Amino acid sequence: MRIRVVAQNLCNGGLRDSDGSPQDRWPALAERIRNAEPDVLLLNEARGWTDHGHRQLGRAQRELGLYAAPLPASKTGMRSAVLFRPDTLGWWNHASDALSQETTHGFVIASFPIPGLSAPVTFAAAHLDPYSGDKALYEAKLVATSSYRYGPYAVVGGDLNFPPEDGPDPDYSQMRPYNLAARTLLSDPGTALQPDRRAAQMLRKCGYLDAAWHLYERTSDTELLRRTGSDDRIDRIHLSSPFGEAISNYQLLDLPAGASDHHGVAVDIDTDAIDQSSPWTYR
Repeated sequence: MRIRVVAQNLCNGGLRDSDGSPQDRWPALAERIRNAEPDVLLLNEARGWTDHGHRQLGRAQRELGLYAAPLPASKTGMRSAVLFRPDTLGWWNHASDALSQETTHGFVIASFPIPGLSAPVTFAAAHLDPYSGDKALYEAKLVATSSYRYGPYAVVGGDLNFPPEDGPDPDYSQMRPYNLAARTLLSDPGTALQPDRRAAQMLRKCGYLDAAWHLYERTSDTELLRRTGSDDRIDRIHLSSPFGEAISNYQLLDLPAGASDHHGVAVDIDTDAIDQSSPWTYR
């Protein structure tokens, strides 16, 4: 079975600009997402999607032809979301936002039984803390572990806010002072800036592969490493190691331009190629 996974930061729900003024970018976002044809959609900053009787959530489901798992609790209202295509995946057997409020913006997981696999595949929509590398490190571990709750086949995607473990350095000239402070390690004045890659390193230590880097190592195609934000490749999809041979067709989604301040990313999973040689259970 082929599963297409897309991750996209909406930027204030696609409904407002950065100052909070009304700005309906949803039609452009919906076009970008529909063109990518996701079976699983991992969203960040679904702000305002629960307002007025979940009006925007209903609009998104209708216009995309996808269903949403329950939205998670969020201290900031910048909810993450998992939407899915039941014709491909069927229906989730577990959906959870347990420990969501341990994180700044919240996260959610949804687990789907897939024919031919010994355990379900769990998808997590995550949005790591943007202010502190220490907090993002903690949240990365929390999301990584929570995504293993139902077995070894786990996918984490979203706005991870900090540099990837591997690849080019960020474009520091495009960073605002607050992001420069957050996304680099503390150092003596006058020394070279060092990107804070600890959150990504934690995901790797937990057994996750960075989809874009994993395919870059196979192909040497530098297009796979394009930045998703103004200064770095902070929007990513990470998959647990059994997916190593199952990952293909990574894409950066940047059209229509201006749909969000983040590009989206997409990757294909071939469930027949997942390594099932170590079907451990959570304990």
